[in-house]
Amino acid sequence: MIVQQAGLSDTDTVIEYGPGTGVFTDYILRELGQQSKFAAIEINPRLAATFRTVHPNVRLFEDSVENVRAICDSMQVETVDCVISGLPWAFFSKSTQVAVLDQMMRVLRPGGRFVTFGYWQSLALPAGRNLAALLPTYFTTVSRSPTVWLNVPPAFVYRCQR
Repeated sequence: MIVQQAGLSDTDTVIEYGPGTGVFTDYILRELGQQSKFAAIEINPRLAATFRTVHPNVRLFEDSVENVRAICDSMQVETVDCVISGLPWAFFSKSTQVAVLDQMMRVLRPGGRFVTFGYWQSLALPAGRNLAALLPTYFTTVSRSPTVWLNVPPAFVYRCQR
């Protein structure tokens, strides 16, 4: 569902934040055009090692997403069309959320999309409420999908456009 919300068919460059073991990556790769550039950024060394085993042909940066500008520069990419995030936003302090969003804005093109997910119980946490309040300050449009009740725990997708 998260990849469906991203609208990747018309993108030139997509970055995946926090792919973990690559659960969304296969879906992303299926949606991308032949000429699209794609890279993933994973800070956790164990998850990065697993990701590389599962997706050996995907460009993975073992780094913080806060360094996305330098990562894009190394790829010779000025702006990206879409950022798909699997980051655990509800566990980040507000200052970390702001830092990550600020850095994303340095690379996300005007009209670009940001797609991430959350769990319903995260909205009860201060960090989950912080993210919900921050998104409209960064993006022109912010929408939330209907709840995916079959997901354990129940989840939803934020779709944001710059």
